[in-house]
Amino acid sequence: MARALEAPFLVALNLTRRCNLACAHCYLDAGARRRGGADELSTAEVTAILDQIAALSEETLVVLTGGEPLLRKDIYEIARHASGLGLMAVLGSNGTLLNEERATALQAAGVQAVGISLDSLDPGYHDDFRGRGGSWAETMAGIDICRRAGLMVQIHFSVTDDNAPELDDMIAFARSAGAVVLNVFFMVCTGRGESVTNISQAVYDKVLRRVAEAARDEQQLVVRARCAPHFKRMALEMKPPLPLTLRDGYEAGGCLAGTRYCRVTPEGELTACPYMEESVGSLRSDDFLTLWRDAAQFQQLRTPALEGRCGECEYAKLCGGCRARPLARDGELMGEDFLCSYEPSGSTVIEPLLAPAAALNWTPEAEIWLKRVPAFVRRFVKRRAEDHARELHADTVTAEHMQALARRRFGAGGPPGQFARPERPGMDGGA
Repeated sequence: MARALEAPFLVALNLTRRCNLACAHCYLDAGARRRGGADELSTAEVTAILDQIAALSEETLVVLTGGEPLLRKDIYEIARHASGLGLMAVLGSNGTLLNEERATALQAAGVQAVGISLDSLDPGYHDDFRGRGGSWAETMAGIDICRRAGLMVQIHFSVTDDNAPELDDMIAFARSAGAVVLNVFFMVCTGRGESVTNISQAVYDKVLRRVAEAARDEQQLVVRARCAPHFKRMALEMKPPLPLTLRDGYEAGGCLAGTRYCRVTPEGELTACPYMEESVGSLRSDDFLTLWRDAAQFQQLRTPALEGRCGECEYAKLCGGCRARPLARDGELMGEDFLCSYEPSGSTVIEPLLAPAAALNWTPEAEIWLKRVPAFVRRFVKRRAEDHARELHADTVTAEHMQALARRRFGAGGPPGQFARPERPGMDGGA
């Protein structure tokens, strides 16, 4: 039975192939810094696509990335348009081009967070991976600059066999650096990344289990696995398990490609994810809604007929494996995810968990606080707030509870920029 059409939770807009680095793993095979692509979407075309995304849902998180998106002179105009539509705008950057002026301009344009790629705490390793000496120091400076400008920071850690031993140190660094999110990426070998060894099955399993533990145990940092649906199986295998409901901040189903996530290329082609290179259509000739709703590949991903171990697995609905890996290696969209070592037990298929029914009430002012929290951490904050209220034997979340959480996370100064304490209800259109 086909699932009801849902708006994408996340859309990645690859705005350019231009980049000032030459990263070994880049799925775009990004071109020379000044050359870029001759057929990049214009400002008007990008804003028209954003209009179409917002018409489907104003809660979609839009990642403005590249290449290096700061090489587009219209990046602030694009960000301003996205945020003006009510979309959650996040910049995905290597961090090397950030300075005080650019960070301030991004914040003023409504960018709510910057995702910065950091591949190691060893400068030499990071510089080698990124293809240019000195990039580590510039990236670290970019993290500090964003924080001072009131931009929330996500750290993106692309894990391989070589840097996997750094995971615990990276978690500790992200926490100490004031990052809100640590995204641990497991690369799929496409683009320039076809030459990267990537990660072995044994290391993959070990890292994922540690990520699941950190996701459960970290109190002030959201730790997430990216391009690794097996994380969800491991989360349930832990004792105690990590809940996997929308209330707890996780999509309960498997691979998000084509179901809650898609990517727009610099030339306007729509794909299910950055690691699936086959276009389902051009946004220069078709509108976003039509392609999102009707594309044959997206339909296939929404009603998957999984093969091999994935098709036999009791975690087929909860995990289902990464669809990009078998497609990239074997040309089989529904093939088994060969990076997974799990052998199906033959037991009944596990259904995704439902959110607990006993959610707490929220005062109008507390709801305003929550509304101002970026979408990518809103569920996490909601869970923390309700847990905090329960600890105090309260059945309603109040503004005072939110203030206490803000002081715990950001100190006496409170949260940055637009996430500061809201005015009383009614003053800014809130409930």
